[in-house]
Amino acid sequence: MSKDLLKQSDCYQTIRIILQESREKAYSQINSIMVDAYWQIGKRIVEEEQKGEARADYGKSLIAELSRQLGDEFGKGFSVANLQNFRKFYLIYPEQGKAYTLCTKLSWSHNRLIMREKDDRARLWYLTEAQEQNWSVRQLERQIKTQTFERLLNTSSGKSQEEGTPTLSPEHILKDPYILEFLNIPENKKLHESTLETALINNLQTFLLELGKGFSFVGRQFRISSETSHFYIDLVFYNYLLKCFVLIDLKTDKLVHQDIGQMDMYVRMFDDLKRGHDDNPTLGIILCADKDETVVRYSVLNDSEQLFASKYLRVLPNEKELVRELESRHILEFKDDQWGED
Repeated sequence: MSKDLLKQSDCYQTIRIILQESREKAYSQINSIMVDAYWQIGKRIVEEEQKGEARADYGKSLIAELSRQLGDEFGKGFSVANLQNFRKFYLIYPEQGKAYTLCTKLSWSHNRLIMREKDDRARLWYLTEAQEQNWSVRQLERQIKTQTFERLLNTSSGKSQEEGTPTLSPEHILKDPYILEFLNIPENKKLHESTLETALINNLQTFLLELGKGFSFVGRQFRISSETSHFYIDLVFYNYLLKCFVLIDLKTDKLVHQDIGQMDMYVRMFDDLKRGHDDNPTLGIILCADKDETVVRYSVLNDSEQLFASKYLRVLPNEKELVRELESRHILEFKDDQWGED
């Protein structure tokens, strides 16, 4: 049998799959064992530190000496910085509970990134999503850098996962703002809706990652027709976790009330003409360059469970800029509470 015929045979393909799966299982087991070893090392360092009279000074000298001796015997990988990370790893996860179990399913590189998060809920959320969505280290780094957890409309989702899996709602998945720096469109460039739509389609894989879990692409300029008219929706997706269609209308200017009325009509028509018997109600997202909070407050957006408006950013903001952007949403919510009390 020739080499080409062998490569095309069922025998070759079956053996190839067996070897690939075996290697993946072996890597997963080795990774889990090593992450557990780092936790055990961190635990032992903390226990030894607690025996010292001057814990801070003793801890520094202990780690430095361990680094020297372990490096001499086992080679690279036991620098002072790494040993300090092992120590931190144990202190963050002192119990071998749910979070620890998730840690062992991810690489040490994943864990080092997630350990930087100060919020327990955020750490648990990133651990869960990285494992479930099979994020690469690079993808995880972007999610953390863009504060994906904080951008979710309902940032209590991490707590919900810890206490038990609730009924998933749009607020657990949808974000505000969305960050579209991967389109490489400068902020000062005049942007047309057709240009934005084409750029998103050309970067669909990355856009799906930014949208969140459960999204699959259905179509662009999706036509829905009544007896007398045709209408075209910019982008249509289906979310298999929410079990519903998600319509996206792109706006390159500030949100106005006409945009909300248009999306409201699209959602109603889609529910009437395209929604299946087993589908949940259709969701509509107006993705806009800016939002007028007065329009949001006094429109159907304020009460609707199917309509959402989210801002998008063309460039990746620095940490302070993103914090200000997120705080503006929470400040407005706080003001709502004040006004209600008055």
